[in-house]
Amino acid sequence: MNRRKFNQILPLTVGGILSSVTAIGNVIHKFSEEYTDGKIIGHGDFRYKVDKNWGIQDAGKIPVNDCHEMVQDKTGRLILLTNETRNNVLIYDRSGKVTKTWGTEFPGAHGLTICEEGGEEFLFITDHDRHQVFKTTLEGKVLMTIDYPKETGKYESKEKFKPTEVAVAPNGDFYIADGYGSQYIIHYNYKGEILNIFGGLGDSGPLFNNAHGVCLDNRDKKNPSLLITARVQNALKRFSLEGKYLETISLPGAYISRPVIDGENIYTAVLVSKMPWNSESGFVLVLDKNNEVVSIPGGGQPIYEDSKLNKMLQVGTTFMHPHDVCIDNDKNLYIPQWSSGKTYPIKLERI
Repeated sequence: MNRRKFNQILPLTVGGILSSVTAIGNVIHKFSEEYTDGKIIGHGDFRYKVDKNWGIQDAGKIPVNDCHEMVQDKTGRLILLTNETRNNVLIYDRSGKVTKTWGTEFPGAHGLTICEEGGEEFLFITDHDRHQVFKTTLEGKVLMTIDYPKETGKYESKEKFKPTEVAVAPNGDFYIADGYGSQYIIHYNYKGEILNIFGGLGDSGPLFNNAHGVCLDNRDKKNPSLLITARVQNALKRFSLEGKYLETISLPGAYISRPVIDGENIYTAVLVSKMPWNSESGFVLVLDKNNEVVSIPGGGQPIYEDSKLNKMLQVGTTFMHPHDVCIDNDKNLYIPQWSSGKTYPIKLERI
């Protein structure tokens, strides 16, 4: 090829390359913008449209403080727990309207679990300020009060017991996570009698550093187990229902609140740094049936290398200390937030 022909072709070639680079750049920019502009977040099949206005109420009439946890009853109502003692429990309909409130006696309201017995639904509420756990009706009548487990010999006083969560087994047994206290998991029968205690403070194996949440993992119907948060260790730990340690699921960069099972997936709200927490901090995780992260609403794309998950990072400022995930019948998510300026839950509409 002579110089003249080369000089004629070169601008076309360079122009083509530059056009391609520009096109790729536009795609990357669009992808980045799509997942960080606070409107559409998440990855793969778990992408969501953010609605920060869904749960807002008149704070003068229906105030909240920390919005800790949220569950759905079988009629589709969404039940929110806050440590605001003018109305500890807010009951939402799907449109975001509060239809009922109750509760004035739970200053340390933290964990909210719903269970069903004989066709009727009940709630378990943990209160770390009162050092107690309460079983109630959906209308707020207290049916059972659990005090600190003195009879185990692990506690010298009630102040050492600061419960954060409850999980309920199919037979009515329940498990209390002492996540702000002495880091034990206490197993009770349906009458409230202690059957077992395990865990305790530590960083390895069956021990915990902030056993913040616990749930029943019944995805394997023949072998149900417990998933328990090891928050400071950035992990979930699996135990048998008898308290035998089985495995650790490492989630680097994630200070996990509680795991929530829906279908074959695990959902959890996450903080992203050690205390003191950043003012706008956190994201949501979605794990698949193999316990691998498939979507991080509010965070970057999950990346695995040599079967190990890279440290997860926050992207954008969608959340301010997300504390729980509630999944409705249409797979929309509702995210209560802690220490967030008394904000109401955010809705993530599945798309």
